[in-house]
Amino acid sequence: MSALMLQLAGPLQAWGSAARFARRTTENAPTKSGVIGLLAAAQGRDRTQDLSDLTALDFGVRIDQPGTRVRDYQTAHHLDTDRSMPVSERFYLADAVFVAAVAGDDALIDRLHEAVRAPVYLPYLGRRSCPPARPVDLGLRSGTGVHEALESEEWRASTWYQRRLRREAAVSLPLLVDAVAGDTRADSRRDTPLSFDPLHRRYALRGVRTHTVEVANPWARGPAAPEHDPTSLLGGD
Repeated sequence: MSALMLQLAGPLQAWGSAARFARRTTENAPTKSGVIGLLAAAQGRDRTQDLSDLTALDFGVRIDQPGTRVRDYQTAHHLDTDRSMPVSERFYLADAVFVAAVAGDDALIDRLHEAVRAPVYLPYLGRRSCPPARPVDLGLRSGTGVHEALESEEWRASTWYQRRLRREAAVSLPLLVDAVAGDTRADSRRDTPLSFDPLHRRYALRGVRTHTVEVANPWARGPAAPEHDPTSLLGGD
């Protein structure tokens, strides 16, 4: 088994799992359907093609920089008739950074790695209007699963964000990974894609287990200097 590491960073991201119609919400972290869609597009798969090999991969994501939720209020007119279209609300995560990992059969992971490095369709972060600001590819980790790969990955938050937390030598990052069978403390999320067919999109439930992992802060200050009074040896009043 090997793991493919992906860096998901950009000015705006939107990862909806229950977004429909005029209200398009976003989750706090990338969904499995969003990342599988990115990989399928990188390989140039048609929306009606089989996804079972991709959905069978183990999936996990680490929140390196949570970002800020922003709301976009949209109005529009039909291009031909000029009739008013339904008002819509769209939510995004601004300035967020995530590290995602998929793990499975070595041959499939190798093909996905090649596709991410030379994608047929350009990647986007949940919506087409959200391009990545950094390279998506973080390389392969051989002989490891999703959990171990995300635990050992360096902190990918922006420099300004790491410096903001410089009082902390290590920071705790949320880790969301696929739950194992029988895990009673897992949450459910309907974000496993069964089909991206525009006429009949289908998603299945997935168990998600949340952990935290500590990573070193490269901008952490050293230990505080001890108190020192150079005049204390002079004595006197």
